[in-house]
Amino acid sequence: MKPTVYKLKVPDEIVELLRNMHPYIKRKVKKALQTIITELFSGKALKDELEGLRSYRVSSLRIIYRISKGKVIDIIATGPRKNIYKETYRII
Repeated sequence: MKPTVYKLKVPDEIVELLRNMHPYIKRKVKKALQTIITELFSGKALKDELEGLRSYRVSSLRIIYRISKGKVIDIIATGPRKNIYKETYRII
């Protein structure tokens, strides 16, 4: 029996943000994205207005994502903990 493989869907603005990150942080984020793909529920489930989303911690950054139908993981936002939740609420 084959394991279920999920695909990441990353918006262009997040791809651009990742390209401009320091190489050390970029490696950590890429590793985190691999973890999210293999362990879907590794991120913390969010509550209230952000219910249905998950948050994965990478140092001081957070990756906000949603597990969608059709074996797709939507990356919603990436940024520092300080303002990522307000930014995510604005996006959705």
